[in-house]
Amino acid sequence: MTDTAVTETAVPSLSIEAKFEAARLAARTLATVTTDRKNAALDAIAAAVVAAADRILSANEVDLANGHENGLSTGLTDRLRLDDGRLAALSAAVGEVAALTDPVGQVVRGSSLPNGVGLTQVRVPFGVIGAIYEARPNVTVDISALALKSGNAVLLRGGSAAENTNRVLVEVIQEALASVGLPIEAVQTVDEFVRDGAKRLMRARGYVDVLIPRGSADLINTVVAESTVPVIETGAGVVHVFLDESADEEMAVEIVHNAKVQRPSVCNALETLLVHAASADRLLPPVLARLRQAGVTIHADEATRARFADVVDATEADWATEYMSLDIAVRVVDDLDAAIAHIARYSTHHTESIITSDLVSAERFLAQVDSAVVMVNASTRFTDGGEFGFGAEVGISTQKLHARGPMGLGELTSTKWIVRGAGQVRG
Repeated sequence: MTDTAVTETAVPSLSIEAKFEAARLAARTLATVTTDRKNAALDAIAAAVVAAADRILSANEVDLANGHENGLSTGLTDRLRLDDGRLAALSAAVGEVAALTDPVGQVVRGSSLPNGVGLTQVRVPFGVIGAIYEARPNVTVDISALALKSGNAVLLRGGSAAENTNRVLVEVIQEALASVGLPIEAVQTVDEFVRDGAKRLMRARGYVDVLIPRGSADLINTVVAESTVPVIETGAGVVHVFLDESADEEMAVEIVHNAKVQRPSVCNALETLLVHAASADRLLPPVLARLRQAGVTIHADEATRARFADVVDATEADWATEYMSLDIAVRVVDDLDAAIAHIARYSTHHTESIITSDLVSAERFLAQVDSAVVMVNASTRFTDGGEFGFGAEVGISTQKLHARGPMGLGELTSTKWIVRGAGQVRG
């Protein structure tokens, strides 16, 4: 594939203001599009992602080469990389979104006033969603699919690391939209405006109804601090697993290994392992040996180093680090209270899990740990929209307003009150 093909756009270049206005107009159309037409668009996108694999992967190779030259981290390189298998998974995720129930028009609650006025609260699209993210071309497809199914237009700022891949993905999505008669402006990128595109999205109040950042803590914090558009905050993942005094050894070994090793570059991967002092002699050697066999570097406190030699010294910074790599911080704590206190201090409120055979400890952990997802005897890798049955996901919200945890279709809607009367007036 030539460089010209990589940089080719699906529509003539527009000013960013024109793109914002086109997104508003597209959102008005989508608000009244039937579920069948939205599903037809999603089916077309799912097919197009696979059919255009050569175009997409050629663009991705350019981005990967640029990332290598620019010293892109291992974790971000893994997020950036696409292959036939990942494209097939993206296509399947879009198909799963098509199969989900359309949230638009769903009745949340309703009643009739004594005077006969009828009240109904229904789900409606936000309108225009903005997304700012880094080195995650899968987000381009996932959020587009979820936005379309929930009746929203979307403006994407995918970052320079994935610029070529995202450009081609948006072309493919727009071609699919055109094939079913929907406005291609329902999915647009502002990547050609580089950093100014992100700044303008953050200031696009009146055009953009909600902004969703996905990426590093620095990116998320910048968007939250600088945006005049309402933000749904997706958080970094300093994720914890606590091995309680009664934890089963085999379960502990398997869950910790899966949570850390299965895909270390993602936000639901384990970053800090906490171990009850009463179980440290029993559990640390087999758990850490399995991690070392997988190539994990263990950043250990003094009590851990006394029980397992093949480690490096942990620093204070390690407890607050999202490695996104084959690294893990390990600490021995006195008891459940100490584990909860550690999590309260260092967690980003994403996902935490306890491994225990004690029902009382499990229920205390569930009740007292303040994170978007709290687990008992399960790998943190399950915190995912697909695993939760949402199809794709927009992100993992770590805030407490509107949406928390994996965000699917319902989280991309607001509500509207419908009032039906027969001439009633207020006395």
